[in-house]
Amino acid sequence: MPAIELTGRPASPGLAIGALYPLAERTGLSRSAGTPAEESAALTTAIATASAALIAIMAGAEGEGADILEFQVAMLADDELAAPAFAAIVAGIEAASAWRATLDEAIAGYRDGGDAYFAARASDLEDIRDRVLAALAGEAGESSVPPGAILIGRDVTPSLFLSVDWKAGGAIALSEGSPSSHVAMLARARGVPMVVGLGSLPASGPVEAIVDGDGGRLILDPDAGAKSAFARDTAGAADRAAAEAEAALLPAALADGSPVRVLINVAEPEELGAIDPSICDGIGLVRTEFLFHRPAGLPDEETQYRAYLRMLEWAGERPVTIRTVDAGGDKPVPGLTIDGESNPFLGTRGVRLSLAKPEIFRVQLRALARAAVHGNLKVMLPMVTVPGEIDEAARLLDAAVAELAAAGVPHARPPLGIMVEVPAVAVVPELYAAAAFFSIGSNDLTQYAAAAARDIAAVAPLCDAGHPAVAALIANVVRAGEALGREVSLCGDMGGDRRHLPALVGAGLRSVSVAPRLVGRVKRALAALAPDGAA
Repeated sequence: MPAIELTGRPASPGLAIGALYPLAERTGLSRSAGTPAEESAALTTAIATASAALIAIMAGAEGEGADILEFQVAMLADDELAAPAFAAIVAGIEAASAWRATLDEAIAGYRDGGDAYFAARASDLEDIRDRVLAALAGEAGESSVPPGAILIGRDVTPSLFLSVDWKAGGAIALSEGSPSSHVAMLARARGVPMVVGLGSLPASGPVEAIVDGDGGRLILDPDAGAKSAFARDTAGAADRAAAEAEAALLPAALADGSPVRVLINVAEPEELGAIDPSICDGIGLVRTEFLFHRPAGLPDEETQYRAYLRMLEWAGERPVTIRTVDAGGDKPVPGLTIDGESNPFLGTRGVRLSLAKPEIFRVQLRALARAAVHGNLKVMLPMVTVPGEIDEAARLLDAAVAELAAAGVPHARPPLGIMVEVPAVAVVPELYAAAAFFSIGSNDLTQYAAAAARDIAAVAPLCDAGHPAVAALIANVVRAGEALGREVSLCGDMGGDRRHLPALVGAGLRSVSVAPRLVGRVKRALAALAPDGAA
């Protein structure tokens, strides 16, 4: 019987072949109901069990994965979330049905409310819904996913993804999902091939599949021809990986020898232990949010200083661009961000939040100034919208420097640049000459220019970095940077995508910051391009 090929959307690159592992949705109904008091106690115990399981997984997670799980644990601890379920139990509904109905209503509200932040969090609610249902049904522990399996179903929860040992291979193929989802982000970070948006998938029958994460394909029950093609593609991928590893150690340049700077994006210091500094020209983006999501609460000055120092020591003389905390939007931080905003992506986030909480911002600025004496440190402000925000941040930085000087604490004033992610800045960048440098955040710039949230599956295709308007905005920033004598770089996902590099080079961009694992791939792609972006 010939193989069945389905086409969806690429979410994480790579190739995999393996046995199918269908993702069954949990109902929690395989139990006998008791009295309302017994059902309330059962739900309380199930919530505690689910929370303990998430905390156990979180112990082995890091970075964004740990942040996602921490959010889920916080949701389970929120009495308001479970209150309608307990009320339904008092009215005579058994625990599983009450919990499912309560969470389904909340999930629908998150997903259909037209808000990007809440839509992105709908999958987290599905995750904790299913965990509690499993605990109610007496399903102990994690799902036993066989090594190298292909997970197939409607969607996969972040906690299930993080509980799987992907070192043995495997992949994900989903009928729904989004390339911008939490799980897709985690899959890309761990090199797990993933395809989403495949549509209707067979409930039974196929037992093996090939996942092509680059082409967005799922091949069910591959025949000899498909397996032979997979073997060739895998060998080719291995050859490319070897060539990329070799290219990563070479200076980046275009086909005519013109130099290009390739830097790396870093989420937390722990990432650097496995990275050779010689592959890059420095760190183009340090996301300091990792410091603000710890169970101990907001970080003090010494904690921040030591984290920044570690990165500077790793980089040596290479520049390290540290972004001040970019909380808000899809990154809430207890004790810092503002709850209840109707549209967090357009609300008090980034530098807006830092300026609204100067006592917290001051601690970060002091730590950065202290670290600046140990290397080539640059500070970057996120979500800048008006020039006055640069002036106010500079005033606070100067005050922090003056405090350190008065106390006799070693310090230096680092240059203060900005992220270009709000279209208003990209349209008239010359108004922002107070910035020491520009770094284009292509992810947010694209979604704001397209008015399409990257975390909502229904409009994700509209959030296209390849839109000519995005290239035009980037070219405008590059021209302004040249006129003002300001360095211009790009630190969003666009810089690591070979499809977009011709447009970036053609726009005059000569500096990109990418995920560390993409450095060799990007350098190889750049070496094939002329200065005008032509291949």
